Amino acid sequence: MSYRIGIDVGGTNTDAVLLDNEYRVIAQTKSSTTEDVSSGIYAAMRDVIGNSGVPLDQIRYAMLGTTHCTNALVERKRLNQIASIRIGAPATLAVKPLVGVPDDLRQLLGKYTYIVRGGHEFNGAEITKLDEEELYRIAHEIKGSVDSVAVTSVFSPVSKQHELRAAEILHEVLGDTVPVSLSHEIGSVGLMERENATILNAAVVQVAKTTAEGFKNALMEEGIDAKVFFGQNDGTLMNVEYAIKYPILTIACGPTNSIRGASYLAGLSNALIVDVGGTTTDVGVLINSFPRESSLAVEIGGARTNFRMPDLISIGLGGGTIVHMNENGSFTVGPDSVGYRLREKGLVFGGDTLATTDVAVALGKADIGDRAKVAHLDIAILERVYARIVGMVEEAIDKMKTSADPVPVILVGGGSILLPNQLQGASEVIRPNHYGVANAIGAGIAQVSGQIERVFALDELGREKTLELAKKIAIEEAIAAGAEPETISIVDIEDVPLAYLPGNATRVRVKAAGNLSVNQ
Repeated sequence: MSYRIGIDVGGTNTDAVLLDNEYRVIAQTKSSTTEDVSSGIYAAMRDVIGNSGVPLDQIRYAMLGTTHCTNALVERKRLNQIASIRIGAPATLAVKPLVGVPDDLRQLLGKYTYIVRGGHEFNGAEITKLDEEELYRIAHEIKGSVDSVAVTSVFSPVSKQHELRAAEILHEVLGDTVPVSLSHEIGSVGLMERENATILNAAVVQVAKTTAEGFKNALMEEGIDAKVFFGQNDGTLMNVEYAIKYPILTIACGPTNSIRGASYLAGLSNALIVDVGGTTTDVGVLINSFPRESSLAVEIGGARTNFRMPDLISIGLGGGTIVHMNENGSFTVGPDSVGYRLREKGLVFGGDTLATTDVAVALGKADIGDRAKVAHLDIAILERVYARIVGMVEEAIDKMKTSADPVPVILVGGGSILLPNQLQGASEVIRPNHYGVANAIGAGIAQVSGQIERVFALDELGREKTLELAKKIAIEEAIAAGAEPETISIVDIEDVPLAYLPGNATRVRVKAAGNLSVNQ
């Protein structure tokens, strides 16, 4: 028998579960998310281990979905001192790196920015020869001043040769201790957005490394020798080495953990997921057991990026959302929240703030705290407030649907006690067992994946051979991330012809996923 710990960090609570090798929940816990995040993780981990009573030497795996990298970028704290090198002169000199990024972030990350000659056309032909002499000069100039480097070349998703050669030169001069982030491994076609994503990735490498080492040390202090994995934002796992190389992929892993956990708990592969936390509600779409990806550029810390992200709608509604009552009988719901202080501030717990949980308890929709403490509230007004709460969620559900047909809706998250068993637009509303810790379960049961998104010229190999090549690359990525080769399958494939490019150009995206390798 072997066991695994799944931990997921939310804005309000940090949830942890301990699962056996049949993915049955042996123990679960919720603890408040702390300002430094790490101490909340360690507290939840110790709590769930203590509650489980299982032998420590049988806990083999620990999966963590964390907000460390997101917080570092939003708060502008603990970021690496980076250099950004764009390979694209003279073609891209008109637009400098980090254009459109907030001033404070540009000041932190834009101290060492360079544009060198090189890059490729959309069809893979060289724009101009790579200026290796200039790269050597830059490497010597930044040596000792930076601890992470981002390299972005024009159309590197089509041809990565110049980025790979630049990385060789940088490692030769700077040594292997300075990580180099390459844009073709992170973003898709679109120079500015891919460059931003690569710069952000380079900026949070140390945050990811410190988080991983801290988590591993905390496990060892408890006497647990477990393999550590991080949740990534497509609902799958990556090993520590992969996470330190691509830390930006941990951003938004919380909602995707919830989506995967909801799929497992409800036994559905296609549905809408409504995850209600203490502060926000996330609505996502489950397609073939994985979260639907967004096709839009996404802003991270104010910087526009184009790396893969889940397709979500987040609204300011959770169990701790404050209800503001006005003297004329009108009201507003949120978006501010008491968050993890609900048990201190909420009326049903003896506090002084009217929260959405108080409304649900007063109307008999939920049984938590002391209902007598909200007996004085005007039921007629509360009914209107509750209708507004439900209406906010129904509106978000409607925005995420691709047709008017009703679809199954799975409710998860501790705050989902707010919602009724019927929702407009839902064919059925499912609230599975362990719904309050679906996010931690999603982290614990997650598979390991690899993904490729690249522009191919079909004239070179033909469509069938091109797709086979893309599948092969995705499978290799999954194995590198820690998947068992025999269990890997292709879970998503998409090819979109690009009529405006010659050579029968097509953007191909393939995702492969498999079970966690026992040799990891």
